[in-house]
Parts: sequence; C-alpha cells; structure tokens
Amino acid sequence: MFTGSDVVALRQKTGAGILDCKKALTETNGDMDKAVDYLREKGIATAAKKASRIAAEGIVAAKIAGNTGAMVEVNCETDFVAKGEQYIDFVNGVVDYVLAHDVKNVEELIAAKNDDTVAATAKIGEKIAIRRFEKFTAEKGMVESYIHMGGKVGVLVEIEAENVTDEVKTFAHDVALQIAAAKPLYVDKDEVPADVLEHEKEILRVQAKNEGKPEKIIERMVEGRIVKYYEDFCLMNQKFVKDPEKTIAQVEKEVSAKAGGVSVKRFARFEMGEGLEKKANDFAAEVEAQMKK
Repeated sequence: MFTGSDVVALRQKTGAGILDCKKALTETNGDMDKAVDYLREKGIATAAKKASRIAAEGIVAAKIAGNTGAMVEVNCETDFVAKGEQYIDFVNGVVDYVLAHDVKNVEELIAAKNDDTVAATAKIGEKIAIRRFEKFTAEKGMVESYIHMGGKVGVLVEIEAENVTDEVKTFAHDVALQIAAAKPLYVDKDEVPADVLEHEKEILRVQAKNEGKPEKIIERMVEGRIVKYYEDFCLMNQKFVKDPEKTIAQVEKEVSAKAGGVSVKRFARFEMGEGLEKKANDFAAEVEAQMKK
C-alpha cells in the first residue's frame, strides 16, 4: 500500500512525525496528496509550498537582453557534472537560443537543441535533459532575473513601469530576491484559482470542526484563516523580507508614487529538480549483478 520511503517523503513534505505520517498514509490508502490533506485537517501540518522533493541534479540559468529575459532548467545525473564548465556552457547556449528565437514549448526547444544535446552528452558522459524554460518580454517596463546558490533557484520577473528609473530597477531586484526566498505562487489573491481556494477553505473548515468550534462561527474563522494563506502564497500580501513592517504591495505603492506607475506583472520561479526524484541505487543489487557477471 505504501513504503517506508513514502513515509519519509510525507514527513519531509509536511514536517509531521513518523507515526503521524504512517497513520495518514494508512487512512488514505497510500495516497500522498490525500495524506497531506489528512494531516492538515488534524492540525498536524501546514500548507505545503510549491516544491516537493528536490532530487535531480542540474542548474537553472537566466539571461536578460534588453527588455526580454529567459530562464531555463537543464538536468544532468550528478552534481559534479552540473558544476563543470562544459555543462554550464551548454546550459548558457540553451538560454541564448531561447532569447534569440520564438520558442513555443519545451518540446520545440528540445527538438531544436537535439544535436547539441547529443554532442554534449557524448562529451560529458552523462544524460542531459532540457526540462523547462520561461521567457518574458516587457512591452512597458523591464524584466529582471536572479540566480541563487549557483543555479539551485532561479527567478524571472516582469515589472510594468512608466519609467524605468533607478528606484524601479532596485524594486525589480528586491522583488526577484523576495520570490526566491519566500516562494510565492501568485502575484496577488485574484490569481488564486477558485478550485484551489475552495480546497483550502474546506481543509480549514475540517480543522475548525476538529478543534470543536461551533458551527455558527466556523465560516468566519475560515475567512480569517484564509488571510494567512494569502500572506504565505501571494506575493503582494507577503511581508517584505528586507523590511517585514511592510508588505510587497506597500513597497510597490511607494515606488509607484516616485516613478509614476509601477506594478509586478508576472513572475516565474524555478527550483532545480523541483518535483523530480533521483534514482535510488540499490547497492546490494549492484554488487550481486557484478558478481553474476
């Protein structure tokens, strides 16, 4: 139904104890997503961030050319290769291609760079996979990028502005740092899909019932608690990491007053290996296989 690895993964995802994770997986027949909800309904876990298990190797890279920015994630098999000059050159070449061409989807990018990928794989000696990319062009304003921890996290953000002043550039950089650190999922609460919001509210309702709260006040409690969800996952509602006394919305308003109209239009945040799982090597099986040879 589920394995010890599933229990560990659930613990990493939620911060709940081993016994609680085992019970959650038992109650949900091993369904990971339902187990997360189960733990949250019991008040044992909080809302999970976008990232799940980070295991694949590789790097995220980004470049800006004029008012256009591009960001890519390219995976490989080992961290040693990910730090190598040949591999980094290949990834930079992929970013350059995205900047220079109208690439519609990752399949098109993979096809366009197939020969280069094959050559790089042969030269480096590891499987190389172009996983995803994002590209923004600002019609009015600017695009900023930020790469953290040598390519472990990348951010691309578009700032709409009447005038790209020094204040706007500083704001764009600060927003990129904020996104890297605080992991928002949406620019503001209006972007949260209705089904996601309703799912969150249902979990909060069950939490309140499990706490023994009277039915007549549960909805008011849910509406109050959903504010915390917005603070966690909506960029505009987050506390500014450089000045927690302000929200990003307040900082945006201050910059806008000086520069004549500024707003965060969109962003993308890539965490290297997000959602991928490294292949687990069974050492005993490998030894046995070698002995049979």
